[in-house]
Amino acid sequence: MPTQTESLPPSLVRDRNFLKFWTGQAISQFGTQLGHLALPVIAVLLLGASEFEVGVLNASATAAFLIVGLPAGAWVDRWLKRRVMIAADLVRMVAMLAVPLLWWLDVLGIWHLCAVAGVVGIATVFFDVAYQSYVPVLVRGDQVPSANSKLESTAQISRLGGPAAAGGLLQIVSTPLLFLGQSVGYLVSAVFLVLTQDQEQRSPAADRLPIAAEIKEGLVFVVRHQLIRRVAACTAGVNFFATLIFTLLPLLILRDLDLGAAALGLILSLAAVGGLLGAVATPWIAERVGEGTLIPVASLTSSAFLVLIPLAALAPSKPVAIVLLIVGEAGMTFCVLAYNIMQVSMRQRVCPPRLLGRMNASIRCVIWGVMPIAGLLAGVLGAQLGVVPTMWIGVAGTVVAAIPVLGGGFIGMRKLPDTVATGAS
Repeated sequence: MPTQTESLPPSLVRDRNFLKFWTGQAISQFGTQLGHLALPVIAVLLLGASEFEVGVLNASATAAFLIVGLPAGAWVDRWLKRRVMIAADLVRMVAMLAVPLLWWLDVLGIWHLCAVAGVVGIATVFFDVAYQSYVPVLVRGDQVPSANSKLESTAQISRLGGPAAAGGLLQIVSTPLLFLGQSVGYLVSAVFLVLTQDQEQRSPAADRLPIAAEIKEGLVFVVRHQLIRRVAACTAGVNFFATLIFTLLPLLILRDLDLGAAALGLILSLAAVGGLLGAVATPWIAERVGEGTLIPVASLTSSAFLVLIPLAALAPSKPVAIVLLIVGEAGMTFCVLAYNIMQVSMRQRVCPPRLLGRMNASIRCVIWGVMPIAGLLAGVLGAQLGVVPTMWIGVAGTVVAAIPVLGGGFIGMRKLPDTVATGAS
């Protein structure tokens, strides 16, 4: 009978190959955060974007998941995932360089930002589908949850330091120059991916079906798997209503509350502490409350923290508003990380390897495909009803969105399935 030590998976911190992948993504995430803060600052403060224009910009960044999400999954399953990520990084790097160039030429407009966001969004679809499908290729099955936790932990560290650094840099450099940092982040990711090695082989051409049939196969797997189906429905609902809130958040902070770009960076950075704690604490919490139970609990608790965001508009002073925004975002991010680590690890473990790309693409098409629609709706509702009333609608909607995971056996489930599914469940 194996001892407890023998039953544990090997430590990933001794896996040099995983460390290369992990290091590249950690550095890339930090650079990416510089551009993420710069985008709304340019739109709202430099270009004076309206509620509708901010909604269109948000929709442009996520529309690709709805438009090319499904075929991307089928293509990724045919291609080598590491090469897909390298190509996507290089495309994103070049696209982001266009922003400071257009600014230098004094022709930068809101629609240029939308076009750049659209190109980056398309490349991100391919990168993200390949990324989520690559972890099970790179590490053993019993190491997948640990790998996801480590990757999410460093992502949250980047989100902690990146926005604050960006907010500080905005005091001494022009906003468009921060996009250079995001371009460097994508370049670093590509370089470390080149250095990473794996044993993945292309799927045999004889095993391939027509693209439409392969897309259908991925969709059918998602629909027939009870737990994945419910997670997808919950996540799509939460993303839809949360997008109503976060599309308009820059307008609330930069325009309505007049807190400034440095405050926006500080809020996002300190809020990332919640995500970091969530990524680190998730295995400990799951062991005590149960992996399945953690999913609905995290979803509902995140809605409770979201209440604090529109509530900040009623704060008696700017410092109080900042505190409410930080606590609301930090608590929400903590819950989202716990939710995502559990449900993504479950999806990766139960899906047959040959379907990983299509399964992840099908999920992303649903849960991210609602976001451009919600972004446009946020712009319309924000212009008609106001920023804060639209946010309250978003908060209420996230509570309703948790209904699918309140059933299906999640509550009371100590351990989520960890074996590859062979059929409907």
